Amino acid sequence: QVQLVQSGGGLVQPGGSLTLSCAASGSIFSIKGMGWYRQAPGKQRVLVAGINSDGSTTYADSVKGRFTISRDTAKNTVYLQMKNLKPEDTAVYYCNAGRTYGSTWVKQDPLYDYWGQGTQVTVSS
Repeated sequence: QVQLVQSGGGLVQPGGSLTLSCAASGSIFSIKGMGWYRQAPGKQRVLVAGINSDGSTTYADSVKGRFTISRDTAKNTVYLQMKNLKPEDTAVYYCNAGRTYGSTWVKQDPLYDYWGQGTQVTVSS
């Protein structure tokens, strides 16, 4: 079992910045990749950014150049730094552990797929 605890988020004006954190505990030795997803009202949950154990990353086209995913292996924590936020970035953001990420694909292990509790990000003036 893996527990994921998210922090960060909140209300920010357009053009502003926020950083989300996700701390993992439990059977973390099995974690291959970690990622951030978001779900806007009435829409499906979609990938925002993913990072593999080798440090390789992937991003949704809508956030490239604005968001950065990083991982502190010593702290078992993954971060999502968000800059130049737009109203369309408004969503509940979820941290995931267990998937691996390619440039055009995501591999999911049905036996090892964990989610954080979600955190609201609202971009509004």
